[in-house]
Amino acid sequence: MEKDNIKDDEIRIIKRKEAYESSSSIMMDDSECSCSEPTRVRTHSSRKKWSVFAYMLFGGMLLLIGWLWYSSYAGEDVAVESAFEPELVEYPVEDVEKVDVEEKVPFGTYDDTVKTKYVEVVNKEVNDIPIDIFIPHNSTPVLKMGLPSEQDKDVILVTQAADLRADNGKIVGAFVLAGEPLSWGLSKKGYCAILDGKVTVGMADNSPLFEEATEKGGYFFRQYALVSEGKLVENNLRNKSIRKALCMRGDEVFVAVTRTRESMHDFSQALVDLGVDNAIYIVGSYSYTLYRDKEGVSHRVTGQLARINMKNVNFIEWR
Repeated sequence: MEKDNIKDDEIRIIKRKEAYESSSSIMMDDSECSCSEPTRVRTHSSRKKWSVFAYMLFGGMLLLIGWLWYSSYAGEDVAVESAFEPELVEYPVEDVEKVDVEEKVPFGTYDDTVKTKYVEVVNKEVNDIPIDIFIPHNSTPVLKMGLPSEQDKDVILVTQAADLRADNGKIVGAFVLAGEPLSWGLSKKGYCAILDGKVTVGMADNSPLFEEATEKGGYFFRQYALVSEGKLVENNLRNKSIRKALCMRGDEVFVAVTRTRESMHDFSQALVDLGVDNAIYIVGSYSYTLYRDKEGVSHRVTGQLARINMKNVNFIEWR
């Protein structure tokens, strides 16, 4: 046969048809697989990305709902819009040294023989700022909820105390009414505590007077600090308005009200120059303030009760 006629120096290569076809089939399958596999990988990757996005979206919604719930019900530590004043940031000015006054002569006139409950008004002008100082005599301070009665002659001085939130009308910061806590939180570092008829004004992140007020049936509320231990407490508010403050100067406690519209900084500086030791802001602008003189005649300083219709509006009264 022809195929057996092979010389000694020749090599014959034998190809099997089945093996060749099988090899070609495998090569074809690999080629097809290499074309289709990326499509399947991309589809899986796309689904995975959409799943991650859905989880992130769901988580973000939960966080938003949680934040809204917390800001409404879990205290006042978050920044909130005030119903009466823009929100401030209070911090002591460290480079202002405390001015030591050897002897602080009281602004008011004190006579131990006079037992009449009344408010003495002293007019001062500091740094071209006219300030009226209202000094209650022979009276006891308390906090009250709701609108005061101008016919109640036992009240000789009344002015709004703690601020309210603009969104839900709740009291901003910690508030204790006759031993009952009505609000919690530290939106403002300034505070006023009334224990055994004595007023204490100060500035602190945490004050033990809050707990003491709840234990002794006292009163407590928070407001912006203006003066702390004789030093100005700076606030970032630059607009001008009628300003009011609850002040301690030595053993004397009084309410200071500007007769002109002033910035918060200028008002605080004026109080420092008056020798005030500690002062907190009380609701200013159009807020309600009334006092009675020595003859029992009432005088409305500012405000209209018709404009006050919030459930939690509160006042500090001297009776």
